[in-house]
Amino acid sequence: MVSPILTGTMPKVMRVVPRNRNIEGLLLFFVFGINAFELAQIQLSTLQVLRSDFWLYWAPLTLIALVVHGILRRRASEADSLILPIAVFLNGLGIAEIYRLDIAKAAAGATDLFAVKQVIWTLVAMAACAAVIWFVPNQLFLRRYVFVAMATGIALLLLPMLPFIGLTINGARLWIGIGPFTFQPGELAKIALIVFFAGYLVSRKDSLAVVGRTIFGIHIPRARELGPILVIWVASLAVLVLQRDLGTSLLYFGLFLVMIYVATGRAIYVVVGLGMFITGALVAAQVMDYVAGRFGAWLDAFNPERYDAVGGSYQLVQGIFGLAHGGLFGTGLGGGVPQLVPLAESDFIITSLGEELGLVGFFVILLCYLLLIQRGLRIAFKHQDDFSRLLAVGFSFVIALQCFIVIGGVTRVVPLTGLTTPLLAAGGSSLLANWMIIGLLLRLSDSVAIKRGAADE
Repeated sequence: MVSPILTGTMPKVMRVVPRNRNIEGLLLFFVFGINAFELAQIQLSTLQVLRSDFWLYWAPLTLIALVVHGILRRRASEADSLILPIAVFLNGLGIAEIYRLDIAKAAAGATDLFAVKQVIWTLVAMAACAAVIWFVPNQLFLRRYVFVAMATGIALLLLPMLPFIGLTINGARLWIGIGPFTFQPGELAKIALIVFFAGYLVSRKDSLAVVGRTIFGIHIPRARELGPILVIWVASLAVLVLQRDLGTSLLYFGLFLVMIYVATGRAIYVVVGLGMFITGALVAAQVMDYVAGRFGAWLDAFNPERYDAVGGSYQLVQGIFGLAHGGLFGTGLGGGVPQLVPLAESDFIITSLGEELGLVGFFVILLCYLLLIQRGLRIAFKHQDDFSRLLAVGFSFVIALQCFIVIGGVTRVVPLTGLTTPLLAAGGSSLLANWMIIGLLLRLSDSVAIKRGAADE
């Protein structure tokens, strides 16, 4: 037999598609079917006919998700197979419910509609996710820009305070306006600050845990180690005081506490931090009308004086009534009246979905978030280097804390704060930031598999 090497006819090497990507592709097609069913049910329930604009709300998300899936096959073939399908499911469910609310508002003569904007922002956000996967070859290069990330995060946080471009909406100064477009830069600030916290805490974890003085049995790090951290703390307070945003301030403060605990393993930071937060919240409730109103609406929501007051508990109570109306199995998509709740497409989209999907559907949404967070923490657990581990913890926890603050707020577990539900709620800034986080988690999960494979060899 003549050797193939001598004849020049070497057999072609077939590229093996990783099992993860095949599982992801199968799950995505299942999710596409669910999203199509949601939109069809909404049109049949509210309009009694399937209209051609069905494709406007289904096709763009489907196509861009397939593009991201293709990029993962090429650039991150070992990435986690569940993260993308979960994110697409939540995003598609949000678009469907926002479209359902638009139908109700249009029937009442309203012109301020959000569904088309949400589809456009979804394309932009998922394109950003794809760019992260394609252009970030390895997350470790971010460690070179720790203090750049810190400066960028603080600048984004304080950008709405600038004259001319800063906008005050619903009493909070969180947005910037450029022409007809508005954007909330604080949403991107959380990514920059996670990068800063991860890089800084990894390089200073021994100093923060060991070096310094001990006062009354409590270890106090040196001032130069605490300096950058205190700058971030002051910036988070500035968000609360100057921008009147309790939720964002709480988000950054909680993120800092979790990451410093994971980095140093010292519970004293959490204890002191929680003490500072509780003290600050009580003081703010006494001296700031905005915070006092939030606490009053939370603790005494069904008081008629609170219910009827401007900025009172009307929104919260209506949302609770909506959840009660949904019962166990819900009214069905398109069968409820979620439009009665102010800002039902953004701050209170969870109550809109809870009314129409019921307690069962509500728990399914919670389980999707829990699974997404679990996958992120699993990535952190499997990484060998501390920087990557802290990045994964930060990105996972920021999603977890947002869900707790938002869902806890609309169910009266904690005061309302004004944050949006990740991937579900209307809002381009939040959608962009959370899809970039999804892209970074996918990149982190791929690097875990690559390192594990190299170690096995």
